[in-house]
Amino acid sequence: MIVCIAEKPSVARDIADILGARERKDGYMEGNGYQVTWTFGHLCTLKEPHEYTPSWKAWSLGSLPMIPPRFGIKVISNPTYEKQFRTVEWLMQRADQVINCGDAGQEGELIQRWVLHKAGVTCPVKRLWISSLTEEAIKEGFANLKDQSEFQSLYEAGMSRAIGDWLLGMNATRLYTIKYGQNRQVLSVGRVQTPTLALIVNRQLEIENFTPEAYWELKTIYRDTSFSATKGKFTSKEEGIAFLETVKQSDFTVTDVSAKKGVEYAPRLFDLTSLQVECNKKFGYSADETLKLIQSLYEKKVATYPRVDTTFLSDDIYPKCPGILKGISRDYEALTAPLDGAKLPKSKKVFDTAKVTDHHAIIPTGQPPQNLTDMERRVFDLIARRFIAAFYPDCKVSTTTILGEVDNIEFKVTGKQILEPGWRVVFAREQVEEKEGDEERVLPLFVKGESGPHVPDLNEKWTQPPKPYTEATLLRAMETAGKLVDNDELRDALKENGIGRPSTRAAIIETLFKRNYIRKEKKNLMATATGVELIQLIHEELLKSAELTGIWEKKLREIEKKTYDAQRFLEELKQMVSEIVLSVLSDNTNRRITIQEGVPAVAEEKKAEPKKRTRKPAAPKEKKPKEDAVAPVSAPAAAETSDIQVGRPCPLCGEGVVIQGKTAYGCSCWKSGCTFRKPLA
Repeated sequence: MIVCIAEKPSVARDIADILGARERKDGYMEGNGYQVTWTFGHLCTLKEPHEYTPSWKAWSLGSLPMIPPRFGIKVISNPTYEKQFRTVEWLMQRADQVINCGDAGQEGELIQRWVLHKAGVTCPVKRLWISSLTEEAIKEGFANLKDQSEFQSLYEAGMSRAIGDWLLGMNATRLYTIKYGQNRQVLSVGRVQTPTLALIVNRQLEIENFTPEAYWELKTIYRDTSFSATKGKFTSKEEGIAFLETVKQSDFTVTDVSAKKGVEYAPRLFDLTSLQVECNKKFGYSADETLKLIQSLYEKKVATYPRVDTTFLSDDIYPKCPGILKGISRDYEALTAPLDGAKLPKSKKVFDTAKVTDHHAIIPTGQPPQNLTDMERRVFDLIARRFIAAFYPDCKVSTTTILGEVDNIEFKVTGKQILEPGWRVVFAREQVEEKEGDEERVLPLFVKGESGPHVPDLNEKWTQPPKPYTEATLLRAMETAGKLVDNDELRDALKENGIGRPSTRAAIIETLFKRNYIRKEKKNLMATATGVELIQLIHEELLKSAELTGIWEKKLREIEKKTYDAQRFLEELKQMVSEIVLSVLSDNTNRRITIQEGVPAVAEEKKAEPKKRTRKPAAPKEKKPKEDAVAPVSAPAAAETSDIQVGRPCPLCGEGVVIQGKTAYGCSCWKSGCTFRKPLA
């Protein structure tokens, strides 16, 4: 019997239907020589500290650093998860072959490998590697199954990430909580969340400490067009006035007229980060909301795999593009009609296999978009228009520069005229990102040598502080380890050293909100007093530097590419953790961090493992994002986790997630008929 294991029940049903395994069993489906089962995302996790050494259960400085000689995994303490694992284990031990059908990415590989390892699989294992959940993609994937050994480095990178996050998160959180916390409140510290918080805090302090300075700009109006003095800014008002008085005495003369024709390329296809950035700018969606929406579009089979960090397509996608355009033509008929029947252009700015890693950019699958919510429709529309625009002609423009002179003082203005809109017609007017500044205006016709009266003016301006981070600009900063750049090529080069992964950055930002380290003011992200004090208290640059965290991220990518040794990476992390512990313990100051309401307390943390479900709003048991720790940093949280957790997949239907009402837990799909309900303890 061939056993297939998917990452969630809904995906397992799709696979089972295609394979002909339609007989429902308890925890799996069977038929046609296949048994198809599933996990609920993570079924297994790294062990808690006290499960290595009982004395590590109590939080004490004397037990730090906690570095297990060998890391182990366990089944998550949850009756639903434990029951499903027993089913998986029973199937695996009787299988002739196992097919890993988990999400095709680093986290998906780790999730399934842990389950396979814990279940004691000894038979051959194959890997299903697909970029969409359409019937065509699943059939094609099963026709081209890969050997699991091809993905060993991917697993090693995921395992290194998880262990590294455990080592740093567990030790640093206990260290700072005991040393600097108040009233037994947890100070959560993590490999990615702390440098991300540092970005926000440092920007906020820059703004608070900014001293505006006055400067003056000399401009003049000639033929209803504003020209700026090429000398630039005047830091002295007196100097500016002197120039102003000079130019008042003479007419304005046009000294040069030049026009340069050029092209503007269509916007790149989306990776996850750029989609989150665009949705935040256009619709105000948080990074987490966008991730959930694109994940839903993926599961509804209308968009490809979302957790990607490339904006390119591999060459093998090109032959499929006419079919994809045809599939969405009903909703975009006016836009796809000019491409129908024509040979689609194949640009290196779109198709470049060398720049595609696990998966290609996010595009439509070609399935007609049906039964989408309004929010899903907006996200799909962005993806579809970017894809359509990729096959339109370039936008042709003419950039005109006019130089003028008044009594040897030079002035300049630049404007742009769109000659052929090309891909711009794909976007509604408000959707086209326009650059700011004079260069976007269309200028009247000027002739070299013409002259006439003008109206000069000296404008007082003040230097402006940097802008606070929004989720959009923070995502970009995380992607490039704190370096905000607009150039696509430069941003690509910096991605290697970005902090976090596309799939986990949203969760990191949400964690900072939950920890009450940041708050939102309109679209701006602001650090709370606790967040500011924590970053100011941490002197170890290794913990809060986006650049250094980016270097670790690069090493993890190199492990994936087999150019860096996983064991060496972990030894470096162990050494770093030991040095951080020693440094903090040697601090003899009696400092304490102000804890604002909303930061969870340790008090509940140290209770014995509950024998029944209990509500513990103050306990630091919330699940860490996968980037910062596979197991929660607030030990022994996983051991104390109640069997019902908000945000986990519904144990009844597997489609929705657990939500909390006033009197009971329920399922987010209750409107669709799911009857799951558990009273609050």
